[in-house]
Amino acid sequence: MPIVYQLLKSVGHSTMALAEVVGPYVNNPDDKAWRGSMQAYRSRMQSALDGLDATPMQADWRDNNRAILKNNIAFMDECLTAGAIPFATLEAFGKKQAPLLAKNVAWAAQTQVAHWMTVMADWKSQLGADWDKTYGASNTIYVARQNNVIFSVLAQFFGSDAINSRLMLIETISFTTTPSDMLESLSRIIADRSVGALFFGSYHLMDYELMGGDAREAIIAETKKRGMTAFLPPLVPFGSKQWPTLITPGPGPATIADLR
Repeated sequence: MPIVYQLLKSVGHSTMALAEVVGPYVNNPDDKAWRGSMQAYRSRMQSALDGLDATPMQADWRDNNRAILKNNIAFMDECLTAGAIPFATLEAFGKKQAPLLAKNVAWAAQTQVAHWMTVMADWKSQLGADWDKTYGASNTIYVARQNNVIFSVLAQFFGSDAINSRLMLIETISFTTTPSDMLESLSRIIADRSVGALFFGSYHLMDYELMGGDAREAIIAETKKRGMTAFLPPLVPFGSKQWPTLITPGPGPATIADLR
């Protein structure tokens, strides 16, 4: 990824990380255990601010990040001077930073998408006709599953028919994984499909919880015995091409812009 993407993300995360630092000590003036960590963090924040002009970032983006870093330092100075972290102070800080952070999020997304679109277009060109035999997999931790950027970019090049067939979203408990782990997971999925086809005549059966269908009937029966109404998702066919994320629309905000 371009360095500007990493800088945008770093500044944004550095701001929200402040909430992690101060969270246990909000409205708890007798506990001063946070002061050492905050003083050290303030030093790193000042270094980031001092070096901002040397970064390869366009002027308006740099101005926005300068404002974020200055607000971070001002918040830390206020807390250190007061010797306490009132919730009202933290809340005001969050509201002040929100519109600035939203800009960083948007610019980081634009940078990431433009980068990977270019990479994918080049790969597809190099592979030529073999693209239609190519497999793709992206990993995701739970919080990044919905609207996953990498998977969504991949889908634009693979097309809807490849979803859950040659294009897969593999969940993990970690933000990162290794290429070998990804290859092992993908290989296991493909191998299991052959097993499902051999024993049950369904190439995609093993993409699902094998006992899931029978367990579904058992849950319906057991809940009925207990006077309960079973609460289950609708049945979908093996080999479904739907997105491997939440796709049912409903009320409520769905983007940062909806929250403004």
